[in-house]
Amino acid sequence: MIGTPEAGPAPRDKTMSIEQFIEGEVKSNDVVLFMKGTPQFPQCGFSGQVVQILDHVGVPYKGLNVLDSTDLRNGIKEYSNWPTIPQLYVKGEFVGGCDIVREMFQSGELQKMFADKGVTVRQAAG
Repeated sequence: MIGTPEAGPAPRDKTMSIEQFIEGEVKSNDVVLFMKGTPQFPQCGFSGQVVQILDHVGVPYKGLNVLDSTDLRNGIKEYSNWPTIPQLYVKGEFVGGCDIVREMFQSGELQKMFADKGVTVRQAAG
């Protein structure tokens, strides 16, 4: 019977699946960071490093806290086939985790990728 209270969490098919949620976020935002914590309060050093890089480059992004949801934390790893958090997506495409983002930033490749994909930055990184 629809609407009958059940014990435990709501079944997933009542709303969109975690894969659909992730897909929607990745496709509807130019830059998305799946991270531990929030951009204002990162809760792991690796997530914090990526936040600092994105803030330095001046690119607007959406941060999603994987600590808020076990489904999200596990789902993003399956979605990307990448075992660690944080994960950066630009224009629907998986870029990488902390080490990759840091290396791309240091080489200037990250800034070039944002420019090539038409992502507006607030300031030029030097």
